[in-house]
Amino acid sequence: MVTWPWQRERRPVRTLRVRSRGDFGDVRRVDFEELAPDIDTYLGQAAYLQLGYFETLSQLIAPTPELSHKESLSRAAGAALLKHRELVEVIRSRGDDPLDIMLPFREPLDVFRRATHGARPLETMLSVHITAGMLDDFYLALSASYGATGNRVAQILTADDDRQALVKIITDAIAADEEWRDLLSLWGRRLVGDTLLIARGALRPQTLDAAEEKRVEPVFTDLLAGHSRRMAAIGLDA
Repeated sequence: MVTWPWQRERRPVRTLRVRSRGDFGDVRRVDFEELAPDIDTYLGQAAYLQLGYFETLSQLIAPTPELSHKESLSRAAGAALLKHRELVEVIRSRGDDPLDIMLPFREPLDVFRRATHGARPLETMLSVHITAGMLDDFYLALSASYGATGNRVAQILTADDDRQALVKIITDAIAADEEWRDLLSLWGRRLVGDTLLIARGALRPQTLDAAEEKRVEPVFTDLLAGHSRRMAAIGLDA
């Protein structure tokens, strides 16, 4: 089990709810006791990740020859930047400095972003779609633990992300050349481990015992199920 440098002593007992993306009705409830991250970890990670997705997508625009693809990338990048700015405003509304809250996560999340950056633009587009989708689901599952602040974060994360434009680029490439299917299927499977480590690392520093693993399991089962649905929607094997 990885111990992350930013993890701190956790605050009192909270309940972590598991919800489907966009579902604000009845949800399954999992008792995480002190396993849920403190709110600074929650907000700092979520805000810096969106900034990273903006940076990654922006870097793809210049070398992309097709104008329609440039426009699709710009829309997805703009959506990530908007979510970042709105999460920063949530941090400010709590009286905190967003830079101070995000700084502990800069190095580890930059390492994650480099590890999930593909050798080819299509791989990187798939990385953003898959990893952002999984981690959005994770932060949505956590959101019920943080009252009104969590509700605001949930509203931000469920706003349009414009990542379907990336999916269209990927599916068009597969339709034009079937060799992409196997390559991208393999790449999509490789993304899962690194992404789950980011989610796991947000929980608490100690190695989870058997009882804690049992409480955590439903959340990560849901994340994997969401990953499989995203891959299947693109026509890729998960």
